[in-house]
Amino acid sequence: MTIVEYAVVGLYFLAAAFLIFYGLNMHLLTWLFARRHRDRGRLQLSRIEWYQAERPEEAWPTVTTQLPFYNEANVARRVIEAAARMDYPEGKHEIQVLDDSTDDTCTIVDETVAELRAQGHDVTVFRREDRVGYKAGALDAALEEARGDLIAIFDADFVPPRDFLGRSVPLLMDEPQNACVQTRWAHTNQDMNWLTRAQSLAIDGHFAVEQGGRSWNNLFMNFNGTAGIWRRAAIEDEQVGGWTSDTLTEDLDLSYRAQLAGWNIEYCMNIACPAELPETVPALKLQQHRWSKGTLQCARKLLPRIWRSNIGLGQKMAATAHLTGYLISVAMTVIGLLCLPVCIINPWPMLGWAMYVFATLMWISLFGPPLAHAYSRRVINGSWRGIGLSPFLMIIGVGMCLHTGLAALAGLVQNGGEFKRTPKDGIRKRSYTLRGSPLWIVEWCAAIYCGYSFYYFMNTRDSIVGGFLLIFALGFAVIGWQSSPFAFERSSKPIDEAVELPRDDELWATPGLGRE
Repeated sequence: MTIVEYAVVGLYFLAAAFLIFYGLNMHLLTWLFARRHRDRGRLQLSRIEWYQAERPEEAWPTVTTQLPFYNEANVARRVIEAAARMDYPEGKHEIQVLDDSTDDTCTIVDETVAELRAQGHDVTVFRREDRVGYKAGALDAALEEARGDLIAIFDADFVPPRDFLGRSVPLLMDEPQNACVQTRWAHTNQDMNWLTRAQSLAIDGHFAVEQGGRSWNNLFMNFNGTAGIWRRAAIEDEQVGGWTSDTLTEDLDLSYRAQLAGWNIEYCMNIACPAELPETVPALKLQQHRWSKGTLQCARKLLPRIWRSNIGLGQKMAATAHLTGYLISVAMTVIGLLCLPVCIINPWPMLGWAMYVFATLMWISLFGPPLAHAYSRRVINGSWRGIGLSPFLMIIGVGMCLHTGLAALAGLVQNGGEFKRTPKDGIRKRSYTLRGSPLWIVEWCAAIYCGYSFYYFMNTRDSIVGGFLLIFALGFAVIGWQSSPFAFERSSKPIDEAVELPRDDELWATPGLGRE
């Protein structure tokens, strides 16, 4: 082997080791979640019932619900009305609509707020002259005018159930060191198309195995930016520093700073708040770009502080894995591009028995995410329904690795950036649908390259890793096509048809507490 060949093989194995580590980490999180979810669910339920029974209404804290908007004409009325419907002691709940919109959302907001105020609800509109700091800036500015001791936050596409505050406030108030309670995301449009069905499986995995595994085992977890409630004192703690906009994931940033300052974040899987999933690949790409870039910005900002802190080594390692998780996309891109050269070089005979160890670890790690998603779906819904979508989810993840990988690398070198909202469809009064970027051309080229690489593998069979190339070829082809102008997608749902939401009693998933 030449020096160049050694470099290619070395880079390939480095990327593969990265994927193996994160696949095994998912197995670990699944085990951590499985050993605690039943007991924690029962304990949380008993704490809620105790607080509701022992605390008279006048002793409950004042809550300010903040609804940050930017051009959300399709969903603005729905979330404002849902927030106003939440049951809470009279005079102790105010709603702030943080409206940075530049379109007819402003008119919808003003009309809705006027109607609710006439009905006796405490609803106000908070507007700024500019979008300085984007969502973080709006939350920070409005906090000065909020009168609540607790701050509930919902993005525009969320629909909080009536009893959300009645069940989340007790979990925050009975633990003085709790800074935040994060609840699970449910889905209003899960069955819209194959993309939303696959995403729902991934979101369920995150909001069961990942969040539960971290929160219930004394590991750092994150507030997801919505469907949660904060203790105002934690946000304003001098050691925490409040909302900042130097990253695109202000929620993750604040969460970690609060935990480094000694506060806790609690996760409750059995309170669910439905929301929309992106229905097109361009919309999903926009969302994932922001999450990927912002997460790596937080990693660059916070990891030095984490490793200098006095938290345990296990917590530091788990936090590092969490904050650098989107680098998986970079590793997958490297593997997809280098599989053909590695097949040609064929270094496997040189490895001897180590080749079988490597292959075994690769396959074990490969099943980490599907197992986590399947177990999450079983615990949440009481059935294995939907786990057959795992291959589609794998195709999405692989196909988007070039896009999210570039965003992750940008996050390692850039601060902040424009907060581009994910378009919501709601009742479809206005089209916010996105068209793809020119990256789809590169993705098609990558699909052709990986397809040829798979053809080479089938003809030579000189590599134990060539089979992965078919997944890469399919992933790049599907995502590239769905991002192209030729696949501009519109839903067939009637323009005035409202989304049918789960009932409140369906969102409180108590029966799932004892499921294996």
